[in-house]
Amino acid sequence: MSEISNINIENEENNEEKVGRNFIEQFIDKDLAEGVYDTVHTRFPPEPNGYLHIGHAKSILLNYGLAKEYGGKFNMRFDDTNPTKEKIEFVNSQLEDIKWLGADWEDRLFFASDYFPKMYEGAVKLIKKGKAYVSDLSADEIKEYRGTLTEPGKKDPGSDRSVEENLALFEDMKNGKFADGEKVLRARIDMASPNMNMRDPVIYRVAHMTHHRTGDTWCIYPMYDFAHPIEDAEEGITHSICTLEFEDHRPLYDWVVRELEYERPPRQIEFAKLYLKNVVTGKRYIKKLVEDGIADGWDDPRLVSISALRRRGYTPESIKMFVDLCGVSKANSVADMAMLEYCIREDLKLKRPRVMAILDPVKLVIDNYPEGEGEMLEAANNLENEELGTRMIPFSRELYIEREDFMIDPPKKYFRLFPGNEVRLMNAYFVKCVSYETDENGEVTVVHCTYDPETKSGSGFNARKVKGTIHWVDASKAAEVEVRLFENIIDEEKGVYNEEDGSINVNPDSRKTVKAFVEPGLLNAKAFESFQFVRNGFYCVDYKDSKEGAPVFNRIVSLKSSFVLPKN
Repeated sequence: MSEISNINIENEENNEEKVGRNFIEQFIDKDLAEGVYDTVHTRFPPEPNGYLHIGHAKSILLNYGLAKEYGGKFNMRFDDTNPTKEKIEFVNSQLEDIKWLGADWEDRLFFASDYFPKMYEGAVKLIKKGKAYVSDLSADEIKEYRGTLTEPGKKDPGSDRSVEENLALFEDMKNGKFADGEKVLRARIDMASPNMNMRDPVIYRVAHMTHHRTGDTWCIYPMYDFAHPIEDAEEGITHSICTLEFEDHRPLYDWVVRELEYERPPRQIEFAKLYLKNVVTGKRYIKKLVEDGIADGWDDPRLVSISALRRRGYTPESIKMFVDLCGVSKANSVADMAMLEYCIREDLKLKRPRVMAILDPVKLVIDNYPEGEGEMLEAANNLENEELGTRMIPFSRELYIEREDFMIDPPKKYFRLFPGNEVRLMNAYFVKCVSYETDENGEVTVVHCTYDPETKSGSGFNARKVKGTIHWVDASKAAEVEVRLFENIIDEEKGVYNEEDGSINVNPDSRKTVKAFVEPGLLNAKAFESFQFVRNGFYCVDYKDSKEGAPVFNRIVSLKSSFVLPKN
């Protein structure tokens, strides 16, 4: 164990022997080459006390990706050692999220509670070795006795108890003879250690709580810093990959597995968390948003929980691309949402059909087009991916176009419709504006055009060119649907939190609902199915509020991007 724990991880990070490999891969390569381990076994160990978010996605994909890269194993394990905050609801939601991201744990699903007997045995072993004792101090007294960063801690009076007395008291703790907080079991390490985590940390507490899996079997529960290394060691984990806040806990992790004499203990390696600018990830803040009715549950599409991203229309591939772009390092950094939005655009642009939808409609009438049913026109589903094929769309004398595609008095370089100008209707004909109608407020209500039947799309017509192309839907056959336009739930100018009272600076305009006209075929769209609305953005069918024949569309992301991919 000593040759593992004594390696200076910070110095190892600077090893540039293998260009392009992150520092964790370099550690693993070294361990395998030196025979410290003969395989790679990783795990993702969330606490089932809330919903997973984009930061967890990095840890999930990193741990699973390393196991796949080295042909090793990946465990899914719940650290369910704190019954006060844990629910089956969170277990189920996290499993669903992790499976959706593509991390396959096969038959290796575990719970920390599986090891409660082993943890109890480990605590007894430490007592017998003189490495643990029962303390009578309260939580506040323990904090006071621990000392400060500049002053050593004070000896706990309970540390003078004999092994036999400690064993008996610990047995009484297990048998429910003490109230919550009346006794704790502490590890005997070093009250003068410069690392506060090593100053005789609490490893067991009395807690008369019903556990979601073990019921009332136990009334004592292990602390995370004691339980976690035991779980890893019992499962044969080789590399315990965790976030940077656990770096100061590593000596305690190593102490536990060393004192419990595991033959091949795991190595803990820390990496920097994934932070997003102007994003809420804290559980209590999200809970507040939900309770106040600002957010539509933990899967509100404006949040960055994994379930919210899935509901909005993000894909596992886009999240993996985002995680890869952020990279793995030991330096904390903050990513911008623009990078995540770039990733979903890149993932969807060749995969999804491009359809026509009008979100702010004004009627267009083709005065010289024949009255009646009209015709069906063929349209490519994605001009950049012929494999997506074509579809048939209705076309007739009356259409809807976007209000912004017509102006009475346009500025220079405006190539869409205005009086006297000719444009192409996408997948259809050239039309020329001849007049328009307005209401009493001067707002345009109808645009009148004429069309040239020789200019049908696909006919090969090239006698003249037009500079503008606009999209449309047939007014008589278009489907009217609800479309939700999302922005950041946070007021980005003010930042996430109000400095005065710690409240969240909510953007009151983060969700806008409009009635839109779309191609009639979209009425059959199913939950989670996504499309590009041409010249507008990517949209996904909301799984929660859509009904058969009445889909509700969430805007995943607009087509405009402020993110520039860094050059290698």
